Amino acid sequence: MTPMEIPDLAGRLHFIREAERLKNVLRKAFTSEGRHESTAEHTWRLCLMAMTFADCVPGIDLGRTLKLCVVHDLGEAIHGDVPAIQQQESAGKSARERADLIELMRELPVTVRDEFLALWDDYEHASSPEARLVKGLDKLETIIQHNQGANPPDFNYAFNLAYGAKHTGTEPLLMAIRQVVDEETRQRASEAPPALLTDDHPPEAP
Repeated sequence: MTPMEIPDLAGRLHFIREAERLKNVLRKAFTSEGRHESTAEHTWRLCLMAMTFADCVPGIDLGRTLKLCVVHDLGEAIHGDVPAIQQQESAGKSARERADLIELMRELPVTVRDEFLALWDDYEHASSPEARLVKGLDKLETIIQHNQGANPPDFNYAFNLAYGAKHTGTEPLLMAIRQVVDEETRQRASEAPPALLTDDHPPEAP
């Protein structure tokens, strides 16, 4: 196939170049070496989690699941990430991120744009079994990163124990992982100064 035979080649490449910005979007979580992770790195490990546990969820469509993982934070390439602790105060987060995704995809063929936007909407509303799985894994990946990170001394782990409970409390796989990571959270919290073990000053979390 020659370049002339690929429909909308220039537009597709434009989108790929624009999406590179996601590599520069930093989240509030710290890596094991103590630097802020990027949204692209979070998305990569979310995909890896989906692949690793796919055989534990009978009937799940792994291809669709991975597409949901890849698309779910794409809109952050334009205006960045809103930390979880701030999301309740950011009523327009969903609408803005959706609009940003549409802007990011403006050069893509209509059929590709429509597919990506439908995937994003599915994830946002947790409409399909795959979207509900990805929602839960997304929260768990964040908590795992909190527990694995080389965090500053004032990092408050109490936030983890309530974070994402709505999305991790129904699917047996998610509940099983949640049990393990909650115990890890308690262990990390037990190592923190006593003044930091309450919910009064929860951490900024991605």
